[in-house]
Amino acid sequence: MENTLKSYIPEAAIAQIRELLDHDDLSIKIKPERKTRHGDYRRLLNGKHEITINSNLNTYRFLITLIHEVAHFEAYKTFGKGIKPHGKAWKHTFQKLMLPFLNPDIFPMDLLPLLANHFKNPKASSDTDVKLAFALKQFDPPNDKTYVFQIPMGTTFKLYNGKVFKKGNKRVKRIECIEIRTGKLYLFNPNVEVEVLND
Repeated sequence: MENTLKSYIPEAAIAQIRELLDHDDLSIKIKPERKTRHGDYRRLLNGKHEITINSNLNTYRFLITLIHEVAHFEAYKTFGKGIKPHGKAWKHTFQKLMLPFLNPDIFPMDLLPLLANHFKNPKASSDTDVKLAFALKQFDPPNDKTYVFQIPMGTTFKLYNGKVFKKGNKRVKRIECIEIRTGKLYLFNPNVEVEVLND
């Protein structure tokens, strides 16, 4: 397991991750990119536990996602199956597991204040934290995608699934976008990656 993960996480985190994953009933699988999630955790029918993580994540996002999913496993073991997936028990477990990793040997200095702020009350996805998600994206390989919050109002753009939208007004936390084909209004997380179309 350790050798599989070595190329996906910061080198300084490997020893701590080895301790965290020292369970006979937990397996980690690396998956091709899934657009709707970075990773997931599930309890298998045989009583064992499995974590899957997308292979395309940069090392910092991969590490955060791995610990996010390990927190599901640890919270299940500690509090039982009746807990809410991203409720208080999981949040507390995630904070506790993540704290030792929040240091400049593992994360770049400019990410640490954003991570510290995020982990005061971690959400179901780091993507909902606009500042953190944008900062993490800077470590991705270059691509032709940009975040919807970065483009001007009225811009036409395409999603990964081929649907085309026009950007509208910003609400408190989300952005109104009209699907061109149907005229339906959708509310977008500011951190949705889009491909800008030239009109």
